[in-house]
Amino acid sequence: MKLRYNKFVTALAFTAGLQLMSCSDSFLDVKPKGLNLEANYYRNQEEAFNGLVAAYDVVGWQGNGYVSTIATMNAASDDHFAGGGGPSDIMDFQVISNYTLNPTTGPQGELWRKGFSGVFRTNAILEKLPGVPMDETLKKRYTAEAKFLRGYFYFELVRLFKNVPLFTRTISTQEMYDVLQAAPAEVYAQVEKDLSESIADLPVTINVATEAGRVGQGAAHAILGKVYLYQNKFAQAAQELAKVNGTPGGNNQYGYKLLDNFGDLFKTKNKFNSESIFELSYTNTSAGGWSCVSCTEGNVMNIITGPRGYNRKSDSAPDYVSGWSFLPVTPSLFEAIHFDPRYKATVANLDSLEKAGVVAYEKGYMNTGYFLEKFAGRQSDRWTGAGAPELNFPQNMYDTRLADTYLLEAEALVRGSGDLTRAAALLNAVRARVGLKPVAATFENIKKERRLELAGEGHRWMDLVRWGDAAAVLGPKGFVAGKHEILPIPLLELENTKIEQSKEWGGTR
Repeated sequence: MKLRYNKFVTALAFTAGLQLMSCSDSFLDVKPKGLNLEANYYRNQEEAFNGLVAAYDVVGWQGNGYVSTIATMNAASDDHFAGGGGPSDIMDFQVISNYTLNPTTGPQGELWRKGFSGVFRTNAILEKLPGVPMDETLKKRYTAEAKFLRGYFYFELVRLFKNVPLFTRTISTQEMYDVLQAAPAEVYAQVEKDLSESIADLPVTINVATEAGRVGQGAAHAILGKVYLYQNKFAQAAQELAKVNGTPGGNNQYGYKLLDNFGDLFKTKNKFNSESIFELSYTNTSAGGWSCVSCTEGNVMNIITGPRGYNRKSDSAPDYVSGWSFLPVTPSLFEAIHFDPRYKATVANLDSLEKAGVVAYEKGYMNTGYFLEKFAGRQSDRWTGAGAPELNFPQNMYDTRLADTYLLEAEALVRGSGDLTRAAALLNAVRARVGLKPVAATFENIKKERRLELAGEGHRWMDLVRWGDAAAVLGPKGFVAGKHEILPIPLLELENTKIEQSKEWGGTR
């Protein structure tokens, strides 16, 4: 995550020396270089701030092979095919899309590395902060942010892998080889603890003019609510999410508000808007180039999802850049959303545009004619400065936004036999924003609404797994019940360590 104001930009340049990301194949080899500098680092407030920036930076991780959490989850879902130029193009997307992944092949290596890079950075900060001479109130805020981030990283790790080591302190290289995995319940308990403890010392609101991208209390309540929901703790989930949501369609204590126009959510100029709770930040000024794709601060989703060989034949045609045609929208999603008001802001219908004679495009692998409008790169956002323009798109993406938390609270209330009147108000506030009539607050209606509202934003696969619907919905893609609800532990993490493969993938854990 790249925070927008000037001090963060400067700090990001400095923290290149603190990167935990490495070309190594194992998180065991990913050790914060800052740990080698204990005697002469974290000496003051500025250096503590730099370390915090390094932890935030992992949130928007785009690893080797263009792997990110959102892109991977899209490829795995029923809303997208892997796409691209052929059946071996970005193999990590292909094998999770058709469920032929295995412990040696797939996106799990990058996602494991992302999670533990974040954990290691936050542990280093939390261990060092007590001894840093700085304003105590500010130190408490930095501590709270680091705890939030550690909880956030572990929440993703436990959902994706289930059986993961639990680090709450910095670990020496030698110790890492003797690490054992923790029970999932223990990991969830630590996530709850970190998020709960963070809240009091986080700011109530964030000044987006100076601190855009940093977390406040609302983000902590929102993620904690998700954590409870994933454990079927419905009453606790609803309680936390209600603090974020306030009056459905109206006011809340953190200043969040649904945008009037759904399509405005995906315009680059609308970063850190009133609906955004936790946002993945990108910039076009990092001069990212092909020598280190994973080093760019630009959003690679914009180039990978654009239609391949795009040729604009008319000024009336959209100004898409010619992209790589990954993650094409499936006919299933197209049919579900085609007559919904969110359709035009969600799906780029190149098939229709080509038939109208205003565009031409190359038919990529598994082409459907439908692309992800939300993130397809635009010429108006194309970077003309230093670096590769393909790697320097500035559009942000959402980890969590208000419509998401409305629907999550509604789900918690319905599944937990809570206040159905409030559940209906939450569900129908999301629908009213796009001009749809109210419907009853049923679990099925909430499921449908989440699919259409959040399409392409990386939630669908997790939702299907949480609901127990993954096998039925994803079976035609190759999903096997009792196996594919989690990712395999990367093989390289098992070699010469005490880490064990999950039973779902043929292991003993």
